[in-house]
Amino acid sequence: MRRGVLILLVVLLYALHQDVWFWRTPHPLVLGFIPIGLFYHAVYSVAASLLLWLLVKYAWPAHLEREVPSGQEDRTR
Repeated sequence: MRRGVLILLVVLLYALHQDVWFWRTPHPLVLGFIPIGLFYHAVYSVAASLLLWLLVKYAWPAHLEREVPSGQEDRTR
């Protein structure tokens, strides 16, 4: 279930990145001075950072973290 939720969050975040609703207007101003489109992208960046943190925490391949025993390093280089 966790993998499905993470995939759904990635697809949702990708869909939210296609923001066509704030292209033509700077109003309303958030906090009185930040155009809504700029604020949207700031919030989107925080959401993307949180999603990447979740992906690293829960979907990182464990085999990448295993230590290679000494003497068995890849010597094909």
